[in-house]
Amino acid sequence: MFEEIFFPRTAEKHRAAPLAEPRARYLHHLKEIGASRATLRKCANDHLNLVRLLNLQEDDRISIQGIEAAATIWCQPKGRRCKEAATAKARQRFVSHCIDLLHYLGWVEEAEEKRHPHHAEVRIFEGWLRSERGLSDATIDDYRRAADRFFVWLAGRDTPLGAIQMADIDDAIAAEHRRGAWSRRTIHDFAQRLRPFFAFAEERGWCRTGLAAGIMAPKYMVDETVPKGIKREDVVRLLASVQGERPVDKRDHAILMLFIAYGLRAGEVAGLRLDDLDWENGRLRVHCSKPGRTHLWPLSDEVGNAILRYIREARPSGFGRSLFFTAHAPIRPLGRKALGRLVRNRLAGISVVSGRRGPHALRHAAAQHLLDQGMSMKIIGDFLGHRDPSSTAIYAKVNLAALREVATLDLEGLA
Repeated sequence: MFEEIFFPRTAEKHRAAPLAEPRARYLHHLKEIGASRATLRKCANDHLNLVRLLNLQEDDRISIQGIEAAATIWCQPKGRRCKEAATAKARQRFVSHCIDLLHYLGWVEEAEEKRHPHHAEVRIFEGWLRSERGLSDATIDDYRRAADRFFVWLAGRDTPLGAIQMADIDDAIAAEHRRGAWSRRTIHDFAQRLRPFFAFAEERGWCRTGLAAGIMAPKYMVDETVPKGIKREDVVRLLASVQGERPVDKRDHAILMLFIAYGLRAGEVAGLRLDDLDWENGRLRVHCSKPGRTHLWPLSDEVGNAILRYIREARPSGFGRSLFFTAHAPIRPLGRKALGRLVRNRLAGISVVSGRRGPHALRHAAAQHLLDQGMSMKIIGDFLGHRDPSSTAIYAKVNLAALREVATLDLEGLA
């Protein structure tokens, strides 16, 4: 494998170093999933430095902290046979390449997961939410994290689950309020997410009855904060920033068009597949994060052309039916977190660095634009996929007095 990416003299250096066979095997794996020759060379060099710095032997178990320590040495002047210290970006790349190698080989010493005395009960609850309630993974994670957070706090009191009283739950909620790191809305959500766990625990006799019904979530005004969207002129600049010819620009342009034109959630864009595009009838099928709900959208020419350009000119083939993939190896479908980073990085690239800057900011911007164009609350609610009209009413306080009649609504040349 080394001969394929290096000149003979350099290839011999890599082949003569320790662990040549597993390193070459991983490089072959990277090549199979689409890594370029330049990427393979960077990975090989980082792996060689790691082996030398840590004196790695077959089947060694290395912690993430050990890799970080090697990276600290590698970053220093002459630590990687360079006169200058490595940049933060180069250090991050080194750590990422080395972690990926050791994960592939199964040599990473995973940190012990921080557990509380009721870890097993929370995991049973998590399984029930998934199998019986059919909730999305994101919602299940929210409920699980709330229960875990409560029991980590409770561990200091040495109170068994069967002895928990209402005062314990109230004290946990009050402690979060005193900590001052959460908004009233976040504390309200924390309390609300504890309720399903205790209802579940009561049904199985794990705790005393009445706890779930007694949980009082702190009050907050639904419209006490203005939705954190971004300005329309920033939306225009954002789309202008992805008009390049690079494959990643073509991909990001299609993704941003979906966020901006339809106000989709990150999970909805991440879940799109080739089969969801009905080119013949000009429709887009979107699987909502709520279970069992699917929306059909008219596929506008602007959005359709952006997606088609990405599919024809930039989308990796042979990796499955998902619509959007990573631009570099390892090639895999883009998830919610990756889409969030994509939007934040693109906004930072046009100097939008304050306020909320993830995909939901574009959703708010899309809703506000509809409101500015004179659309009714019912239409905006349908557009966003809201079942409850109160979810849409928050936008009205921003510019209700400025509603004006418009004849048509389109993307106003954003494409």
